[in-house]
Amino acid sequence: MARVTVEDCILEVPNRFELVLLAAQRAKQITSGNPLTIDRDNDKDSVVSLREIADKTVSLDALQEGLIQSFFKRPISDITDKKLLTAGEEIPTEVEEAFKDAAQHISVKPAPQEEEAEGDDNMSFGEDDVQAED
Repeated sequence: MARVTVEDCILEVPNRFELVLLAAQRAKQITSGNPLTIDRDNDKDSVVSLREIADKTVSLDALQEGLIQSFFKRPISDITDKKLLTAGEEIPTEVEEAFKDAAQHISVKPAPQEEEAEGDDNMSFGEDDVQAED
């Protein structure tokens, strides 16, 4: 294939946005040293990744899984509890501590009372007072 077009790849990945994500993921893999499945022909990594997708020489499922894994802060293999809790099961201590730690960093401002929000027509912005116009 002398020239890769989106039309060549769209037959394999119908969604153009997904195609961009998968091709970018494969280009990152190539850059990090993964072996090529086709001849480079003096092309850049992004073009090679599109050619591989169009020629069906890479597994789209593996690319998609790698893309999903790249969004995790920790690899899935590091997460010990991969299943959902059923009724009556205890939450693992590790998970409970992680939630408590995360909750400490969340600050929520209390909502203003309705009386305060509607009551006064004088609004204060720093040192300047602004009168509301009817």
